[in-house]
Amino acid sequence: MGHDSGGKVLYIIVNAGFADDVIEIVRGAGIRGATILNARGGGTRYESFMGITVDSEKDMILCVTDAATSERAMQAIREKAGIKTPAHSICFTLPVDKTVGVDLPEERG
Repeated sequence: MGHDSGGKVLYIIVNAGFADDVIEIVRGAGIRGATILNARGGGTRYESFMGITVDSEKDMILCVTDAATSERAMQAIREKAGIKTPAHSICFTLPVDKTVGVDLPEERG
């Protein structure tokens, strides 16, 4: 069931409202598709407004691709929407062992 992919899933976490900008950046690096999830930060930074604690809203972007494309995308994110920008993007990859319904590009060596 499914096929061995050898691919990567790229997780990108950005401040809410910046997902579309970051998707344009990773498309420029060769990413073909993405899924956006709404999330909230649970770190030590939060705001209190009229006695109500408000966690920071985030968007999480998931992209499945090959290793070379994920590296290009991470570099583009670092340069254009990194941690020191208003998007405050952080990203990481995890290996993808098998896929169903996703055709990854062949890696070019």
